[in-house]
This record gives sequence, structure tokens and C-alpha cells, in this order.
Amino acid sequence: MVLMAAFHLSALCCIFTFMTTLRIGGAAINQTPIDWEHNFRTILKAIQEAKEHQVHILCLPELCITGYGCEDLFLTEWVPQTAVDYCKKIAIHCDSIVVSVGLPVRFNGNTYNCACLIEDTKILGFSAKQFLANDGVHYENRWFTPWNRNSIVQLDYQGTKYPFGDIVYSVRGIRIGFEICEDAWRDNRVGIRHYEKGANLILNPSASHFSFGKSSIRYNLVIGGSERFDCTYVYANLLGNEAGRIIYDGEVLVAHKGKLIQRNDRLSFQDVNLVYADIDIKTGEAPLVELTNDDLTKEFEFWEATSLGLFDYMRKSQSKGFVLSLSGGADSAACAIMVAEMIRKGLKELGVKEFLQKSGMMDSFDLNVLQNLAFEEQARKITSLFLYTAYQSTSNSGEDTFLSAKELAESIGATFYHWSVEEEINNYKATIEQIIERPLSWDTDDIALQNIQARGRVPIIWMLTNIKRALLITTSNRSEGDVGYTTMDGDTAGSIAPIAGVDKNFIRNWLRWAEINRGHRGLHRVNSLAPTAELRPSDQSQTDEKDLMPYDILASIERKAIKERLSPLQVYTTLLKEDHYNPEDLKRWIRKFFHLWSINQWKRERIAPSFHIDDFNVDPRSWYRFPILNGGFKKELEDLDNV
Repeated sequence: MVLMAAFHLSALCCIFTFMTTLRIGGAAINQTPIDWEHNFRTILKAIQEAKEHQVHILCLPELCITGYGCEDLFLTEWVPQTAVDYCKKIAIHCDSIVVSVGLPVRFNGNTYNCACLIEDTKILGFSAKQFLANDGVHYENRWFTPWNRNSIVQLDYQGTKYPFGDIVYSVRGIRIGFEICEDAWRDNRVGIRHYEKGANLILNPSASHFSFGKSSIRYNLVIGGSERFDCTYVYANLLGNEAGRIIYDGEVLVAHKGKLIQRNDRLSFQDVNLVYADIDIKTGEAPLVELTNDDLTKEFEFWEATSLGLFDYMRKSQSKGFVLSLSGGADSAACAIMVAEMIRKGLKELGVKEFLQKSGMMDSFDLNVLQNLAFEEQARKITSLFLYTAYQSTSNSGEDTFLSAKELAESIGATFYHWSVEEEINNYKATIEQIIERPLSWDTDDIALQNIQARGRVPIIWMLTNIKRALLITTSNRSEGDVGYTTMDGDTAGSIAPIAGVDKNFIRNWLRWAEINRGHRGLHRVNSLAPTAELRPSDQSQTDEKDLMPYDILASIERKAIKERLSPLQVYTTLLKEDHYNPEDLKRWIRKFFHLWSINQWKRERIAPSFHIDDFNVDPRSWYRFPILNGGFKKELEDLDNV
């Protein structure tokens, strides 16, 4: 038996030695930090699918054994140790295929971000990442050490030595080098040296976070790299909401000598998303494949990314759906629509049975009944138990917002409740009036009277959330986070803030897009209303933009101040050139923005976990750090006033 197995392996190697066409692929996989067995099974599933499609060389994403989002667990000894143990288990399943897997490796007291190349169950070596991502949402320098170019050493693991470092592998008639994610994003990218060493296949295992428009930049790196290095280039990204805030689009690209020859559909609800292409290594030819057009508009990308982000957040937290305080305004409407779209997108991609299984909600439904329903009825039935909404009115609530909330909930099939919190609010007011020995009034206690309404709604909506074992959605957007236009422990209460990464102006535009392009007619009334908190008496005609400034201007100031990091005076001079603003109005808005920004960092520190969607955000735990206590831009605002 042993002799026959050895003969079979020898014959197999001879076949690969003389074959001229290689099927080269990449697979996006949906992993979870230190969920070892899940991650192991998903990797094995990807390898098995690749074998079934006769793929010869398979690239899997960066740090796919552990998950990318382990954060300070990467500083431990045991996580890299366990990762290498699982790498050896994975190798056993790599018969008749070449596979790269990502993992952290400890060497001489440092942790390195590595890709292991396995051929026919044998570990060939570990390539270490040379450039670490340390901007925006990435803090790799905290956890990893960059490897030195052109350096190769021996890693001794349990008595076996493996090549470790900057390696070009000779495998099956070709030479393979690695660019691990950030390695490709630098001017002095690692592929340059692989090209000089004769590499004709470059594998790029990545954990590249989603943000608007990023695919276009990525195409340039991958296609441009394949042309510049005269090679085949495979890019494989992580997939899904891995650890809470960051969403990975799961993009897989295969390029050959300056042409994109294969790609997958991004942001899939599947755990494994495999694509491959055939390359003639003798002639250097690759067949062109007809590719479907990706929709890279911001509105479409937001729909795809947020629906997947919500799905993974719900199932990985083992929650049973969502609860939402539906005010009838734009923000809560956007959150409701995203849950409905999550269900519809998941059903289309997975089918009803797999969708419910992955959601952990199979016991809540009669599968036979569901499978006999038309698609839209399936979606509505599932939405009714996945999304519970409530309109919590006070004496300041209006008929328009009530109807807006009710019509929207009914249009998507969400369960809708309506109750008044007026009695609770009055009880709070009566108690404090007795304590301070005077009546409250809007002239002297405006903020307190507004905030108590928002806070008075929280206990009961949290109670409903607990009863349903669900996630409470908080509806804060990024513009509110900028200026603190939100009540702590009121409308900020929640488990997840799905729209806190985008500004209010975008939300309003997206809702109009969703009404037209996604067929959500229940948004018609929402889209006709001016945004309002409805916390003051109706005769005061409260609107958000009266309280703050026009939302489009707020977004412009925000981008200059936060994304581009300009001072108040620089924001003023830049915007004055770009737009025809009245100078005094512009000064007033900029002054207000910086003042409100400086006093509200404590609120931004406490907003529920949000998704990183845009190319920047104001979440101090994932993008922009700012001191809670600060000088309030006194000098900088004086400079502005003196212009």
C-alpha cells in the first residue's frame, strides 16, 4: 500500500512537471477571529471546492487561519502557536494541489504576518509581510514586525526546518512570489524584487477593508502589477464582517500580463467564493473571460456592504434579529430598509433554508410553509420576525412622522408597534421639579427637556430587545457624531450603529435612490419630510438644519476638517474658493462645527460599534482619535475671526 501511494505521488508530480496549462485560482472566505474550528472548516471547504474544479494553485486570504481582526491577541504567544498547529492540519488536506494560507508566526520573539505555501501536503515555507498597514483602520505595527527584503532564514518548528522570509518558490514549472496586501500598495512594492528574481506568478493574500470606490484602486494595483511584472497575478481578499466594525468585500481578481481575466461577485453571503483561470505557462497565454459589469456607485456599494455587515454581525453575535425605534425620519428609515435588504439579498443568494440555517433562526419558522411562498412573501414573512419596530410618541410627535413610520414598516413586512412614552416623561419631569423646587420651562431648560424625551424611550425599547434576544439598532449618522447632535443614552442607545460611518447628506440621497432603484415605495413619505428630532413643541418648527446648518455644508466642512485635517482657517479659505458661500455665513458654520466637535468627543467614544464604509470615519476606535479634554480650538478660531 505504501509503495503504491509513493508511486502514485511520483507519477502525479511527473504529470505536473510536463503539463503546460495551470488552473490558478483564489477564494474569498468569511472568517471570525480565533473561531478556530469554523475557520479551519471554511479553509477546507475552499480547498475541496478548488480540487473539484481541478484548480492547481489556490490563493487564500491574509491571516485566514486566525482571522485578521484578532488585535492584541496577536501579541500573545499562544495564538501564533495555535495558528501554526492548524496550518499543519490544513497541509494534510492539500494533496494534489498547491495552497497558500495566511497566519501569524512567532520568530525570535517577534510576530510576523505570513503566508504559508503548501504543495501536495508539504509545507514549502513561510513568506513574511514586508510593509505593514498603519493608517486609517489599520494598526499592524502594534502587532507585527516587518520583514527585511531579500532576507531568508530557517524557521525551526518542532524539529522541522522551513524557509522563512522573502522567498520565491519554484513549484510545478513556475516561480511564485508573494505580495501580502500592503506589500502591493507601496511605490517600492515587493513585486518589483520578485520580478527581478524571475517570478511569473504573484499571489496576493489580502485583508483589505471595504470602502467606497476602493475596487477601482485595487484593479490598478492588480492589473498594473501583472503588466509591470509580466506575470499572472492572483488577488484574494477576506469576506464579510469579520470582527464587528470592518467589512471585507471578498474580492478575488486574476490578471495576466496587463489584462483582468477573472473576477468574482463581491460581498457574497456565501462562506466561500472561488474563481479561477487557465494559464498556459509555456506560451504565456490566458483565455479572456467575459466579465459582468460591477456597479461601483456609492449607493449600490452601500447597499451591498451594509446588508452583509448586518447579516454577519447578527449571526456571529448569535442574536435573533433586530429591534429599531422607528421615528419616521431618514436615519431610522435607512436602518429599517437595510435590514429588509439584508433578508432579500441573503434569500436570493443562499435560498430560504441556508439563509435561516446561517442566521440561527430555523426554529422560528415552518420551512415547508416558507418554501411554498413566492419570493416576496417569503421575505415579508421572515422580516416580520427579524425586525421589530416601534414608534414611541410624545406630545411633540406629529401625524406625518407616525404615518411615515407605519407605512414604511408595513411596506417591508416588519412588525410595527406604537406606544406613547408621555406618561413616563411627565413622571420624570414631576420628580425633578419636586427636587429643584421649580417648574421646568422651554425658556430655561430647553436641552434637558429635549433629552429626557429621547432618554425616556430607551428602557422599554431595550426591554423589547432583551425579550426578543435581538440587537438594538441605534440610528446615529456621522454628521450627528461630528457635532454631538444626539442624546447619550437616548437615541444613541443600541448594540450596533450601521449608518454611523456615513453622513446625513448621503443617507438622504441613498433613501431617494432606494425608493427608485430598489422599489421601496414605502419611503415616499419619509423622503418628503424635512429631518427633525421632534423634541420641541410643534409651534417651534424644529428641524435639524435649523439647529445645526445645512447638511451639505456640514459634510463639506467635515471632509476638510477631519479627512483632510485642515485648520479652521484653512477650511474657510478652501471652501471659499470652491463654493459661492457668503463669507460670514461660512465663518459662522465653521466656528460652530469646530466648537461642537471639540466638546463632543466623549459622545463619539460611546457610540455603538459602527461599520467603516467611507474612506474615513469619526469612530475613535477605528479611524480618528481626538482628546476628550482639549483647548477647543481657541487660537485657531481667533485666526478665523481675524480674517
